[in-house]
Amino acid sequence: MNKILWSVLLTLTLTACGTTSGTKATVEDRTGGKTDAAMGSQTGGASGNGTETSALGGKGAGASALDGSYTGDPRKNPASPMSNRSVYFDFDQFVVKDEYRAMLEAHAGYLLSKRDARVILQGNADDRGSREYNLALGQKRAEAVRKALAVLGVSDVQMEAVSFGEEKPRKEGDTEEAYSENRRTDVVYADE
Repeated sequence: MNKILWSVLLTLTLTACGTTSGTKATVEDRTGGKTDAAMGSQTGGASGNGTETSALGGKGAGASALDGSYTGDPRKNPASPMSNRSVYFDFDQFVVKDEYRAMLEAHAGYLLSKRDARVILQGNADDRGSREYNLALGQKRAEAVRKALAVLGVSDVQMEAVSFGEEKPRKEGDTEEAYSENRRTDVVYADE
């Protein structure tokens, strides 16, 4: 069990080292003076003088929710990974899956930029198993997310891990769909 946890933490650490900040890279247009009409959409609006730059992907200065033009609270931006607030787990597991890396990196970036922000990590379990077991499993899930955020640089004083066990189901029922919705850790900001 310890080996798995250390593997996940090492993977998250290495992944965090390879990420870049929000600055977009620019690419110089070296088309040799071809006009926009000759280049089509590849220049991203370059004037054809061979020195114009544009954002990667040829989007130029076009605004979208992903390039930072969203002016509201970044936690509520529907195009941001921060709009996702739940990490789901497999049955009887508390290992954070790799698919949640972008979401956790986004939340870590926000918490690092706002040192006064606090987050409560609420661990949950489905209703299979005893109440005590589910409470302990929910705590392990919340702690796993807390450790993943800590690896990304978030201070321990900004995070609190709690367990609700089976007491706060997101979906009622005895189906696998309901069970999978309830095996989660929710990221809840203290000011919301």
